[in-house]
Amino acid sequence: MGAKDWMLFYASDDVSKVLRSSPQIDREATAAFVQRLHPSHDIRPIADGSLDYANPPDGEVYAAVYPGLSIICTADAALDDPRGLDERFHREAAGRTLYSHAMHSVVDFFAYAIWEPDGTLRRAFSLSPDSGVIADVGTPLPFEEKYLAGDPEFLAYLEEDDDYPFRFHPLSLAEAALRALFGFNYEGEWHDDDPDLEKIVLAGYAVTPR
Repeated sequence: MGAKDWMLFYASDDVSKVLRSSPQIDREATAAFVQRLHPSHDIRPIADGSLDYANPPDGEVYAAVYPGLSIICTADAALDDPRGLDERFHREAAGRTLYSHAMHSVVDFFAYAIWEPDGTLRRAFSLSPDSGVIADVGTPLPFEEKYLAGDPEFLAYLEEDDDYPFRFHPLSLAEAALRALFGFNYEGEWHDDDPDLEKIVLAGYAVTPR
């Protein structure tokens, strides 16, 4: 596995349904969205990206406002513990469900969180082999159950003396979260009605602190 992402989804509609509809980006609303999240930054448009590229470096963000859904891919979401997300990102939710998803294949890291429209944290879970379980708050969602119980496919690859700290691979769980929450995968299974991530346009911006 080689996928990396750090992204936030603000949803007032079903995320997978919106993405499958080939939504058209609202450029004006997207620029305002990015400005609200970076009030003390200079913001300069750069080339568009897409949801296929969700791990921008520091100083760049990719974002979009669609009907029923806003997305921002930002290193500010690349947190070991998603509960540390800056308050300005929570304020932007404004009655919508907020999802955070981050994974990094180099270190087998995965984190996700869901906040309800009233701001209540529903679920936060993050882990990596080096740090162990970093956050585990709320009731696991159904897609987690197979992995937390021990993924038979992963266990079949482990040797008896393998000291890997988990009974599943964090990136497999990360891909399962993408499928369950957003209706797509980066390196997992492909469904015939999956959105074409390269066609989900995200506007690019350079963001520089003043």
